[in-house]
Amino acid sequence: MRATLRWVFWDVKDTLLRVRASVGEQYCKEAERVGLDISPVEVEAAFRLAYRHYSSRYPNYGLSQGLDGRSWWMSVVRDTFSRCRVRDPALLDTMAHNLYHNFCKAENWEVFPDSKATLERCSSLGLEMGVVSNFDRRLEEILHVCGLRSHFRFLITSEEAGTAKPDPAIFKQALQRCGVLAANVAHVGDHYVNDYLASKSVGIHGLLLDRSNQRNARDVPAEHRLRSLEELPSLLQQHKL
Repeated sequence: MRATLRWVFWDVKDTLLRVRASVGEQYCKEAERVGLDISPVEVEAAFRLAYRHYSSRYPNYGLSQGLDGRSWWMSVVRDTFSRCRVRDPALLDTMAHNLYHNFCKAENWEVFPDSKATLERCSSLGLEMGVVSNFDRRLEEILHVCGLRSHFRFLITSEEAGTAKPDPAIFKQALQRCGVLAANVAHVGDHYVNDYLASKSVGIHGLLLDRSNQRNARDVPAEHRLRSLEELPSLLQQHKL
């Protein structure tokens, strides 16, 4: 007998919303405020190097090495601009502080057109919802200013959980939070490994949001792949998982 779906877990970034402008553009806007003139292309390249370095050396915001989300991100920003030949410590600190807080503002995020209606439809089906996201503690404020926070009973970020997807432990924490079996839960996200495979590894019904149709049926069966969030409610209602 097929278990009844009771909960939907959600990834957030690039599933429900995305950064509105490129990192290079946003960082350069902040640099301009303190009198610096740097190319967005140069900043974007420097950011990718800095982000890759810190993600590798200090995974999940460096929690196991004495860091937290705020100090980790500020270090990434400082490193980014240092690679662009900015040497003034005061300027680096100012830009890092401002950018960390700027990303909590609604103007820096774009909610996908199909997000709110899909969340409302899921609620109307009687489904409870929670968030499981590789994000820092700012996520709750971001969801609030973007008008999405009220849809979720709980949020678990990788900073809060102390572990990040694809570690199954973060999904197990979410299951403990909602108090149901994995068979009663679906998880929706855009990342093949972090969302689809990781949720399935603990028995959750993984659903991959594939807006650009990059995955073929050998990777993800058609009934587990969404081209748009608009397809989700009917899939959940029919429980063709």
